[in-house]
Amino acid sequence: MKTFLIGAACLASAIAMAASEPASDRPGDYTHLLPLASSAKQGVLQLRLPRDVYLHARSPLLDDVRVFDANGVPQPFALQEPVAADNIGHKDLPLTIFPLMAAAGNQSSQLDLDVSTAPDGRLVSVKVRPEQGGQDAAAGSTRLTGLILDLGKPPASQTTAAPAVDALRFTLPPDQRDYSAQVWLETSNDLKRWDAVGAAELNWLVNQDQQTLANDRLTFEARPFRYARLTWRSGTPLLFSAIVAEQPVRTSTAVPNEQLLLQPGTGDRPQDLVYAMPPAIAPATIGVQFSETNVVLPAQLGVYDTVPTRQAGAATRRFEPIVNTTFYRITQDGQARSSGDLAVTPRQAPHWVLRTEAAVTVKPVLKVGWQPATLVFLASGNPPYTLAVGRDRAPATSRPVAQVAPGFSDVELRQLDRATAGPAIAQQGAGAAPHDDDAGARTRLLVLWGTLLLGTGVLAFMVWRLLRQKPQA
Repeated sequence: MKTFLIGAACLASAIAMAASEPASDRPGDYTHLLPLASSAKQGVLQLRLPRDVYLHARSPLLDDVRVFDANGVPQPFALQEPVAADNIGHKDLPLTIFPLMAAAGNQSSQLDLDVSTAPDGRLVSVKVRPEQGGQDAAAGSTRLTGLILDLGKPPASQTTAAPAVDALRFTLPPDQRDYSAQVWLETSNDLKRWDAVGAAELNWLVNQDQQTLANDRLTFEARPFRYARLTWRSGTPLLFSAIVAEQPVRTSTAVPNEQLLLQPGTGDRPQDLVYAMPPAIAPATIGVQFSETNVVLPAQLGVYDTVPTRQAGAATRRFEPIVNTTFYRITQDGQARSSGDLAVTPRQAPHWVLRTEAAVTVKPVLKVGWQPATLVFLASGNPPYTLAVGRDRAPATSRPVAQVAPGFSDVELRQLDRATAGPAIAQQGAGAAPHDDDAGARTRLLVLWGTLLLGTGVLAFMVWRLLRQKPQA
């Protein structure tokens, strides 16, 4: 009896393990493979998903995307939505320079300035008051003690009173090659109240080959101002030939789009044109292209929505409009004009529908655009690497980016080395549903129920044997 129970338990365990054996995940299980190339063989890489991935993916969420190494080992990866990158550049703003001359023996750091300005605030002249210089100043025994800089009046098109500046750049006089000094910068908007901004070491070094190494910028936190005052902490004061203020300018790099042209098919009504959409594409822009000239087409653009009915298991399709517009292509006086692409809320649907007011007589091509995701993966295996796509009901293996590139900042992620994908290579007979498809799931369910019934039968047999045994007197 004991031996029988042990055998039954082992059989049940073996059946359960066989039924729960995980599905394989190899490059050969996918319909298309794309070879990857990169100058970096190891570390974290990024890849802008090519259009072939979206054309052959069978999952709306790209669950059937994988990265394999040369040995077919899956590599950890994350999928990120594309974001516009901000770039910081600089615009040069020339400064007008006014030298400050003081008496040669005057060591005061607080000079009393005599300032003359135009009605628009433009500096006309700046000088130290004669009484501070004494008789030596009057006699011309003076020295350069500082510079007053005028940024000028902002243009009328500028909304702010003064542009924000985060650096000054200096140019030596033409007859001077080397120079070294420490300068101190103050800013003002009214020439009365001065705010200290910062200091910098300026250096121009020339070697025996007449090559120049220059540190010619004074940087500080961006701030708006009209006037600036430059004084020296060390080194000989110098009248620079030019000083330029650098205004930071932020520009945004647009995220590149992919585009696809879809041919029309017949719809549920004579006034419908239907366009089959790949599952992974959620259009962000939509337009039409006519082969005919001088055509105007008022239409609604939308999708078919499946609506259940009262009859069990039955459903019907209902048109759900998204955009109501007029598409056109007109040539007038030799000039062609046509309707542009429309921005729409990204939405995934197996079919998009163009519905007109009457039966359609033209069949335009539908042009859709979308922003491809960025794949970030850890190249931890043996190169070369392969991107695989195209498998029914594949489980998602994408991870959060913090689990693929932990500790990387957003800037570092944008600056990752880029991999490039070659053309998609189709594999015959691949891409079928993994082993846990519907038929396999039903088989496993039957095996598990059989195992459960077998165990129940064994327990019932044991109870029956115990009941048959009569207690001995």
